[in-house]
Amino acid sequence: MGKIAVIGSLNMDIIVSVERMPQKGETIHGNTVQYLPGGKGANQAVAVHKLGADVQLFGKVGKDSFGDEIRDSISRQGLSTDTIFPVETATGIANITHLPDDNSIVVIPGANQKWNAETIRGFSEEIGSADVLVMQLEIPVDAVHQALKLAKQHRVPTILNPAPAKQLPEEMLRLADYITPNQTELETLTGRRITTDEELGRTIQKWETDFGGRLIVTLGNKGAAYAESGELKIVPAPEIDRVRDTTGAGDCFNGALAYGVAEGWELSSSIAFAVTAASLSVTKFGAQAGMPSLEEVLKWMG
Repeated sequence: MGKIAVIGSLNMDIIVSVERMPQKGETIHGNTVQYLPGGKGANQAVAVHKLGADVQLFGKVGKDSFGDEIRDSISRQGLSTDTIFPVETATGIANITHLPDDNSIVVIPGANQKWNAETIRGFSEEIGSADVLVMQLEIPVDAVHQALKLAKQHRVPTILNPAPAKQLPEEMLRLADYITPNQTELETLTGRRITTDEELGRTIQKWETDFGGRLIVTLGNKGAAYAESGELKIVPAPEIDRVRDTTGAGDCFNGALAYGVAEGWELSSSIAFAVTAASLSVTKFGAQAGMPSLEEVLKWMG
């Protein structure tokens, strides 16, 4: 079993469930509010762990009640908290407005902002001993860039989930072996809107020519797209009867993709596995609670 390192954010998700979004200046009644540990880094690490892989999560929380609760939750789920560090800044939060069929999120980074290139360099040995490194953009870009550099030096494959959407330095993009934007994030990275499959196929091929890594575009309930032998390939998502919560679906995709890469699977198999896992994740409420087991994913794949 491969060892997967995840460096990223840990947040407390404050989830307000409503029937619709309020209009500008409008006050409406919500249905419920819940406080659940989240953050893209933590979510992806939990996804990997639930699939049965060996994972080490690197993150920062505040010395406050949210930070304590996050560390306790990570520990209860069977992950090590040895590389989750309390700092003198409030724990990051994600304010999630949960609608019947979608969600919108506002993130306050808090302690996640305490990462920088220097602190990342202190974990060169741990990065070098991993079989796959997974990162996102809820920690500072210079920290992500440094981690990608170290992984490249140690010949460790990297997965960069470019979320939240940001424009990134070309040098940094060339370091990612796999980059996994959704359609909105792809538009931010490329600076143009992509409306057809033909445009998407050309974009993926040009990206891989320019930057060298593999570009995998997540398409929500339509699955994911990639290019193979000059052709656009779309891996469709399985039909799900009941969607409860889409929060964390992208994180589940990235965690499952990392699992496949660490196992040495063909890219097509890794993407199909990740699409199925992400689809299953939306059937339960809560980003981390919804992450499926290996047995559940394999059962759905037949």
